[in-house]
Amino acid sequence: MLNNKVILITGGTGSFGQRFVQTVLDRYKPTRLIVFSRDELKQFQMRERFSEAKYPCLRYFIGDVRDRDRLYRAFDGVDVVVHAAALKQVPACEYNPIEAIRTNVMGAANVVDAAIDRGVSKVVALSTDKAAGPVNLYGATKLCSDKLFTAANSYAGAHATRFSVVRYGNVVGSRGSVIPFFLRARDTGKLQITDPRMTRFWITLEQGVEFVLASLKRMHGGEVFVPKIPSMNIMDVARAIAPECETSVIGIRPGEKLHELMVGEDDSRNTVEYDDYFAILPSFHQWTADDCAANGGRLCSEGFRYSSDRNDRWLSAEELRAMVGLAEPAGVA
Repeated sequence: MLNNKVILITGGTGSFGQRFVQTVLDRYKPTRLIVFSRDELKQFQMRERFSEAKYPCLRYFIGDVRDRDRLYRAFDGVDVVVHAAALKQVPACEYNPIEAIRTNVMGAANVVDAAIDRGVSKVVALSTDKAAGPVNLYGATKLCSDKLFTAANSYAGAHATRFSVVRYGNVVGSRGSVIPFFLRARDTGKLQITDPRMTRFWITLEQGVEFVLASLKRMHGGEVFVPKIPSMNIMDVARAIAPECETSVIGIRPGEKLHELMVGEDDSRNTVEYDDYFAILPSFHQWTADDCAANGGRLCSEGFRYSSDRNDRWLSAEELRAMVGLAEPAGVA
């Protein structure tokens, strides 16, 4: 799929970007693989791991998605774009709202324009479960971004560029997530829990990369792809990571939900279910239920909801520890 293609990933020095680059280098033979990001230190560190001498197809571009002109230069001759650049920390976005809007919304608009005008073939943008029914600014900006990318298929007019979105939940062990926080707090013997009822979707970095690659292959344009992934209650997460620790409840924080949502009731009428994922179809699509069935899918029922508390797949403590790379605690067979 990506052999002999020119691929660019925005935010390419992040956790997802580095795993994506590793996977593409291992599996495909791209003509060029461009890492686009604004952090020169991270690019220097990434070069030590993925050098251009060892991987001649690699290119490193310093740039910001806010900079429209730089995107136009970077996208010249590119076939496939994976858009992973974003401001993602909820508290930082709440405190610096205009910065989140400039990167996550206006940056997305710049990516759309540059991709169309430079003749990019496919664009997949990374989203988040927080974009469905958002209650914080990060989620709101990513919802706006999702709408820009799905509508871009009409905006492209006669141009051949196609855009789709991938939406998934919390990445196990990613920076800023609760698991690294719990791991650091183990030495204190105490864990702070926001609300014992809280549930979250969980996915590994590797699974996220695989889902993006699969979505690139099957996209027609305008879909929001949602993987079927397991949930876990926050108390079960705490017991899996640090069973010996005491827990205290501190209350839910501003901008948080009790349960995460990836497909809401209002999207259900345009959502198709497959064996291992959902596809929220664009409102302008011409596909029918018969088309979906021929492709192995079925339209979801009116009022369907895919949320972390209503999931039919749940992680066990053993599965989570395996995902994180933790040994079984003493006394566990």
